[in-house]
Amino acid sequence: MAGVLAVAALLAAVSAAAAWWFYSHGHLLYYGDAAAHLNIARRFVDTRTPDWNQIGTVWLPLPHLLMIPFVKNDQWWRSGLAGTFPTAACFVMAGAFLFAALRRALSSPAAALAATLVFALNPNLLYLQSTAMTEAVFFAALGGTLYFTLVYSQSHSWPAVAGAALSVLAATLTRYEGWLLIPLVALFFLLAAPKHRLAVAVFFGVMTSLGALWWLGHNWWYWGDALEFYRGPYSAGVIDAGAQRYWGHQEWGKAWLYFRTAARLCVATPLFWLGSAGLLAAFWKRAFWPALLLALPPGFLLLSLYSAGRPIYVPELAPHSYYNTRYGLEALPLLALGAGAMIAVIPRPLRGLAALVVVAACVSPWIGYPRAENWICWKESQVNSEARRAWTHEAAQFFRDHYRPEDRVLASFGDLTEVFREAGIPLRETLHDGAELEWLATLGRPDLWRRAHWAMAISGDKVSEALQKAHPPAPYLRFSTIPVPGGPAIEIYRRKGP
Repeated sequence: MAGVLAVAALLAAVSAAAAWWFYSHGHLLYYGDAAAHLNIARRFVDTRTPDWNQIGTVWLPLPHLLMIPFVKNDQWWRSGLAGTFPTAACFVMAGAFLFAALRRALSSPAAALAATLVFALNPNLLYLQSTAMTEAVFFAALGGTLYFTLVYSQSHSWPAVAGAALSVLAATLTRYEGWLLIPLVALFFLLAAPKHRLAVAVFFGVMTSLGALWWLGHNWWYWGDALEFYRGPYSAGVIDAGAQRYWGHQEWGKAWLYFRTAARLCVATPLFWLGSAGLLAAFWKRAFWPALLLALPPGFLLLSLYSAGRPIYVPELAPHSYYNTRYGLEALPLLALGAGAMIAVIPRPLRGLAALVVVAACVSPWIGYPRAENWICWKESQVNSEARRAWTHEAAQFFRDHYRPEDRVLASFGDLTEVFREAGIPLRETLHDGAELEWLATLGRPDLWRRAHWAMAISGDKVSEALQKAHPPAPYLRFSTIPVPGGPAIEIYRRKGP
């Protein structure tokens, strides 16, 4: 226990230093998804229509629920720190679980510590754990699953089953690849239990299925379709519908090439090859279960790249751009296991030195070129957010100059919500699609809805079309237009009359 606490303290120091660096440089909200996660959590507590539907439909709810205590603070919401606190805590948990699990699986504290360090010193992960993204939360759940299943394989105790069930439940409420953990880990208990195997597996399966069943019920209750998150208008499949012919779709070779390249760019070349080769050492150490469990998330994403319309674009391959590059980071725990296993097969007196060499080799690319430009997840967020950050800042400045506390704004919930966050306008002073009945009524007859002094739209969206095509005419005149290079303009309307 003392070793785990020491590792957790070290991870906390690393996490805090990284979070402070990204916060002080203003990078916490570069990822559009990070801003969206933060705003969904804020919408849950800052709304005119409080209800569970504010938690959304596509993204699973646990990361947003973890942020709710922090987004209540206006300054933390506006700066992005409200997303940093829970994700950083999950990063520490993920590393501590990984160390404790691999110390058991590899029977070597040196190997476990080395694996934990190459996992925790990855600047792409350090960036994501500083933001409101979901990777650190999922890694904490995955690490807890690995640890408690390994404890059960030695103790066969019900507390270990409960710990694994809670970990998998958290994973199923964080990312959809977590749903595949339910049958895999249930099969583990079915094979590993010395007695009452079926009872243990069924108990685990029932407990861990509650999250997925609740989410299906949530989608059915509020949107009339249990699979709204999968085939609704905001789902990834619909958003990426125009990308059905991307490289890797229905082509295993290219799918593997793009995922492998993204993984190598996320973890750096030394760890990619050392970790891959080290998986043979993991098999030599009979660490079959850790390898299988940690291979599930990257396997799921590879399958999604092949079949489910979830492209990955990396700068090294056509079309030489950035999109979903962070998916490659899901191979990090598996490759960290491989790096640790290489140390575990070395004679015991040499393991300490071997651990230093492996860690030094794996972090050398980050030390040799210690700039954010070398961190592909940060670079992806920076490149893809330049235009959004520019027009968001301009629109926020407009509202800071013109908005009064008694005013209200009509706008779609999404990228435009960033304008309100930056301008310091509470979400309860806006009308968006979270208030479904009033929203639909307003778009249907904007000439009758006179509660908002302002309306903001992305040219061609539902608000823009409703105001321009309304009959009788809507009582709004276009007051300002913000051009967006390569995209539709931002339109700001002002209401006529009282």
